[in-house]
Amino acid sequence: LAAGWKSGFYFRAFGATLDELREHGDTLLIERLAARIRASREIGRAVVLALDGPLTPAGDLDKDRTQVYVPNDYLIQALAPYDELLLGASINPHRADALERLDTVARAGAVLVKWIPAIMDIDPADPALNGFYDRLVELDMPLLVHVGQERAFGEANDALGDPLKLRAPLERGVTVIAAHLATTGRYEGEPSHLRLLPLFEQYDNLYADISSLTQINKRGYLAETLARPAVVERLIYGSDWPLQFFPLVSPWYHVSHTGVKAARAVRRIDNRWDRDVALKRAIGVPESVFARTATVLKLPP
Repeated sequence: LAAGWKSGFYFRAFGATLDELREHGDTLLIERLAARIRASREIGRAVVLALDGPLTPAGDLDKDRTQVYVPNDYLIQALAPYDELLLGASINPHRADALERLDTVARAGAVLVKWIPAIMDIDPADPALNGFYDRLVELDMPLLVHVGQERAFGEANDALGDPLKLRAPLERGVTVIAAHLATTGRYEGEPSHLRLLPLFEQYDNLYADISSLTQINKRGYLAETLARPAVVERLIYGSDWPLQFFPLVSPWYHVSHTGVKAARAVRRIDNRWDRDVALKRAIGVPESVFARTATVLKLPP
């Protein structure tokens, strides 16, 4: 990813440069993230996401196809000094030791498992994953899944992001969180998020986060969703950090929903975490959505 044109934007969001990372190591990002959380008035804790990759036919990490790799073991060590940072694990369920890895991250305090099927080469509807799903249920651990088109990476198999593929883990009883409310892409001619919405009526173990819904390419989605009370009851807060910067996000993109006065007030907030919360509040996100995150992730007070 460091070689890609997007990397500079990501590093700047953390207040770091690639040269600084080469000098100080990746833990610099963890340190600066923790400092921003401590400075926030609205956010007390954040989930830091690991990311596994696709596998070779032999079952090893396919380094040639892996665009970003953040190992669970690295985060377990790096997050240990910071009470405000929580582990979001990532495990490719096709690994031979996937269940053992799942038990390991559970003991380490992981609050969820994250998949991006389109870049990890995972089909959530594959019956071979049932054992993994059953272990998630036993551990009472949510599964955060990116559904819809994947745009943050250079290459992706978007066919694996069809929201209807979530029916498989939902049927097994897994608590599933659909990242970004599936607000990108189309499947069989149908917008991805509209494909997701009926599943809320069918499965009470389905949730969705509101991360990324203030980005310029997703204007209107959040306000539209807030007009659906049954769906609002299943929403949780998410930030999509580090993608919270201008020109990707600005309160002025949502002035038709917030009004000029509120947009100005949000723009004056310096802390990006607090600004993200304030913007979503101004659009109409109720306090119950912010509070529900801790409930779904089963976080202690």
